[in-house]
Amino acid sequence: MTHKLKYAKTLWLLPFAAVTVQVKAHTVPQPRQITINGFTFTDFNGNNRLDVYEDYRLPLQQRINDLVSQMTDDEKAHFLCGTGMPGFDGITPVAGAVQGRVPGAAGTTYAIDRLGIPAIILADGPAGLRIQPKREGDTNTYYCTAFPVGTALASSWNTTLVTQVGMAMGNEVKEYGVDVLLAPALNIHRNPLCGRNFEYYSEDPVVSGKIAAAMVNGIQTNGVGTSIKHFAANNQETNRLSINEHISERAMREIYLRNFEIAVRESDPWTVMSSYNLVNGTYTSARKDLLTDILRTEWGYKGIVMTDWFGGYAGFESIAGGKASNVVAQENAGNDLLMPGMKEQVAALLQAMKNGSIKKEIIDQNVGRILELVLKSPTMQKYQYSNKPNLSGNAEISRAAAAEGMVLLKNAEGALPMAAKKKVALFGVTSYQFISGGTGSGDVNEAYTVSLPDALQLANFKADTKLTAKYIPFAAKAQADEIARREKEGGILGQPKRLPELNLTSADINDAALQNDYAVITIGRNSGEQHDRTVDNDFNLAADELKLINDVSVAFRAQKKKVVVLLNVGGVVETESWKAKADAILVAWQPGQEAGNAVADVLSGKVNPSGKLTMSFPVKYDDVPSAKNFPGTPKDNPKEVTYAEGIYVGYRYYNTFGVKTSYPFGYGASYTTFEYTAIKASAKTLTDNITIAVTVKNSGKTAGKEVVQLYVSAPGKSMHKPKQELKAFGKTKLLQPGETEVLTFTLSAKDIASFQDGKSAWVAEPGLYTVKAAASSQDVRKTTTFTVAKEIIAEKVHNAFDTDITIKELRP
Repeated sequence: MTHKLKYAKTLWLLPFAAVTVQVKAHTVPQPRQITINGFTFTDFNGNNRLDVYEDYRLPLQQRINDLVSQMTDDEKAHFLCGTGMPGFDGITPVAGAVQGRVPGAAGTTYAIDRLGIPAIILADGPAGLRIQPKREGDTNTYYCTAFPVGTALASSWNTTLVTQVGMAMGNEVKEYGVDVLLAPALNIHRNPLCGRNFEYYSEDPVVSGKIAAAMVNGIQTNGVGTSIKHFAANNQETNRLSINEHISERAMREIYLRNFEIAVRESDPWTVMSSYNLVNGTYTSARKDLLTDILRTEWGYKGIVMTDWFGGYAGFESIAGGKASNVVAQENAGNDLLMPGMKEQVAALLQAMKNGSIKKEIIDQNVGRILELVLKSPTMQKYQYSNKPNLSGNAEISRAAAAEGMVLLKNAEGALPMAAKKKVALFGVTSYQFISGGTGSGDVNEAYTVSLPDALQLANFKADTKLTAKYIPFAAKAQADEIARREKEGGILGQPKRLPELNLTSADINDAALQNDYAVITIGRNSGEQHDRTVDNDFNLAADELKLINDVSVAFRAQKKKVVVLLNVGGVVETESWKAKADAILVAWQPGQEAGNAVADVLSGKVNPSGKLTMSFPVKYDDVPSAKNFPGTPKDNPKEVTYAEGIYVGYRYYNTFGVKTSYPFGYGASYTTFEYTAIKASAKTLTDNITIAVTVKNSGKTAGKEVVQLYVSAPGKSMHKPKQELKAFGKTKLLQPGETEVLTFTLSAKDIASFQDGKSAWVAEPGLYTVKAAASSQDVRKTTTFTVAKEIIAEKVHNAFDTDITIKELRP
């Protein structure tokens, strides 16, 4: 007798791996009932097994819905929170944290074992994975590669290179058992004193967005996730947990959101991290217009949003004291995951479920989004991580990226590159304690940092041994004292300070000038999370640094020898007052663990510098458009800050208002020269998009790369506009002397549009547009034009960011 199963039954054979089983027809004496994983089937074989001839995964959303339906309210409340922050005093972690799997990771999601839902691991950081290198009872070390900081990577203007850096970063994330890297950070450089500018990319949203997209795409090729941050307008560290920022909708959309929009649309990050600050009276983590209307509805984002650690509260005490009601607003706004997670938040969520202040549909939606993240994680896929990433190969990528991001600000009379076998006098304590990266969550526990003296020796230069003997013990003690002070004053969040300079005598300097061919002076700066920089002795050089530059310059120039200044910094410092005393200035940034080698590569000419500034260097701090409104009021303990400069940030301000800079946005010199020989537009009128072709020739005698920047000047009839705005950029390959390359750029109506508040739309006004192919924001080489025949509504959007005060914005 033949029996046929009349229907298929869904069977959960493995966690999240649903299959449909159908039983083959068999002739058996008598069918029997068997039960597998709680499901009852008819066994036609008589051998207590199912012969499966068809199986497939159910659609993702169906699997998610099934799991959500099986969760209790308590499990859902826990799942919406992280499991705490190991080792952090004064908070109450959620039960169920995975301890010890990846020591030093920033947090985990909540595991529900009965449903086969594992915890996934989240770890910092923007310049490389930040985990602990040593583990209790384990003789192995787990070092990570310290890559160049964000300002250095962005200054390469090379998205292909940044993608390669991301791929290397992601290799370490995956092989160390981490699922999501809390990076990249892409907030705008509104003010040069922001303590975390070293993590960020630029004062311009196009550069910031394109570089971030390249980084995300690189990291995620490894099958691990990213978390772009901090969404949005996290532009200062002073009172970052509570500062209320008054910003117009146009400034938000054109400057502080456009970079995130580019990154979301061009790279699809797995997660987005909401920022600490308030915008117009509401925490960003509780803004539905930001997290749902804009991010998800307008931009089409499908991933999860998580808070920054303890985000959405004025301080930890408001959580520990049980004042966790903001979780309701956060979840309703579309902030799915609350990190690092505390029991007070779980209790508040459970209460909200009971009293209906959060609807079941919202809870299930947010839980479902986190489930989707877990489903595609390496942990869920049971990836057997090796704890052995390609550290040597990644170090080489780090070295190449560091060298390509360095910016040559000055090179009078061909002072650089330095000739091989020459004698070099290294001045400045930072020459002997080179800074690889910033502090806080952007720090990396690397195995080493290549020193500048060692690297110069390897590059066939001879360092002055008398100076080395004086500097090394002094610098080592100064660094040890600084580490001890920071540990006492806050550990990883302690505010870094510059190291004092060694007080050299005139005889020391004059002797060095007689005995050496070059002077190299390194000026160092560090900064980090929770603290902004200061104007005196930080943005401005300190008296001992200025004296050192002056004394060395006088002595070496008297001997007709060159003086090179290295800026080992994370962001902008003042240069106008002292740059004439240097023959060459090289911004090395904080270049990662291969620091010395990368610097030597550029100084020696092994690498022709091709980096360009992604931020303006003002003549003085008071010239910064936000200087009068940073970090807010009252000055000693700011509670609010007004973005009165509006859209006129960085070069948009300097160019439009005719304010001189020390070095403009987009500037960078080279050991060769480039000629822009042609520019051509594909059409005379733009309707949907237009293509611009720019031809570049290496007109010098050395192989090199050139960054081409495409600026657009709009008619500015219906709304005020900056003089010009960067709309695209590209970098040539390594061009040999006499070689040319054509770079092409496509501009859409959205690219050239501005946000018009009254229409809640991106609008390209009619009229004549000028396209400028430039070597910097103040060095235009070729121009062409096109027209827009009639007004184009490039995109209609939601009304957002209603202001809580009247903002009197800057106008041309």
